[in-house]
Amino acid sequence: MKILFLTLSAFDDINSRDIYSDLMRELIRRGCEIYIAKPVERRLGQPSSLTESQQCKILKIKTLNITKTNIIEKGIGTLLLEYQFDRAIRRHWGDVKFDMVLYSTPPITFNKVISRIKRRCNCSSYLMLKDIFPQNAVDLGMMKQGSLIYRLFRNKEHRLYQLSDRIGCMSPANCDYVLKHNPTVDPAKVELCPNAVELVDTPPLTPQQRTELLSGLGIPSDQTLFIYGGNLGKPQGVGFLMEVVKANEQNNTGKHIVIVGNGTEYPRLRQFFDNTAPRHATLLKALPKDQYDKLIQCCDVGLIFLDPRFTIPNYPSRLLSYLENRMPVLLATDPNTDMGKIATENGFGLWAQSGDIDTFMRNMNSLTPDLVKQMGENGYKFLLDNYTVETVANTILKK
Repeated sequence: MKILFLTLSAFDDINSRDIYSDLMRELIRRGCEIYIAKPVERRLGQPSSLTESQQCKILKIKTLNITKTNIIEKGIGTLLLEYQFDRAIRRHWGDVKFDMVLYSTPPITFNKVISRIKRRCNCSSYLMLKDIFPQNAVDLGMMKQGSLIYRLFRNKEHRLYQLSDRIGCMSPANCDYVLKHNPTVDPAKVELCPNAVELVDTPPLTPQQRTELLSGLGIPSDQTLFIYGGNLGKPQGVGFLMEVVKANEQNNTGKHIVIVGNGTEYPRLRQFFDNTAPRHATLLKALPKDQYDKLIQCCDVGLIFLDPRFTIPNYPSRLLSYLENRMPVLLATDPNTDMGKIATENGFGLWAQSGDIDTFMRNMNSLTPDLVKQMGENGYKFLLDNYTVETVANTILKK
């Protein structure tokens, strides 16, 4: 099979580790020939380029900034993606007959590209729904429901669902949401297709390696480490994360919070740390992937935060690295996502509604070493059963 994958993912080569490159490698192992079209944002100062190997070709298309930028450039850049991708794909791969076009949200603006490929190649289309836009922007107050720009993007969302032969959603709540709010969508083409990871055998760090790594980052090695790793933007509800840091300072019992990431809310967090100088928390800007993976091995509990205003059921992919490292998760989210329900029902996490600091701190203080170990093993088993690239590849290729 020849599969065209349209993505905003930042990976530069097929050997990096994230949910998309892991999946691409699994498809290659099954004999698929992969064509990847991805953006190169203008802040990187790189031209468009094409790299090729026997089973994978990556087309990098120069675009405006569409991440880590202001809402105006993000909106214009998102709208231009369709034209830029269409032109580049026709130029480089106009004579390639694809068997499937595979794509994820964000963005929702690949409709013309998908439609043209389907007509030319008579191929199938598969949407991996990772983000429900424009409703997420409405929830965060970045867009007004019913506005001209909202109607523009909502029409594109409707069209994307129509073009997609199958729609893979991250969780049962995502499936239900799509069908409830889009009654014209055929329920038969909506299915579960969660975030997934390729499991690798990583040798554990020795006690000396752990101590040296943590010491070098200014993190104590004799406390229970709670880590938040990933994007620090509006969706993550950084305000409540700061409340948790303050509460942990007031009632600390050997627990240290480690925050690693970058994004539009990082300066706000940096200022908070500079002003309050918490003793039981550490803020680090995004680390190189290999160093972050080693830091994860040193920690005990994973943290997940989501803004309480969300009405859509988000399902952050950072959960995977926590489960892969046999770590339980503490969640503070809106009530609409089912991530907390799934974690508690399967014994690998504890949930509180974002803003409920009392419940969150009770959950945090209830995690004894024995409970951490047991919940971590539960989470790893759940990962093996549900969140591996083998399972997701089976779903995508089954028809």
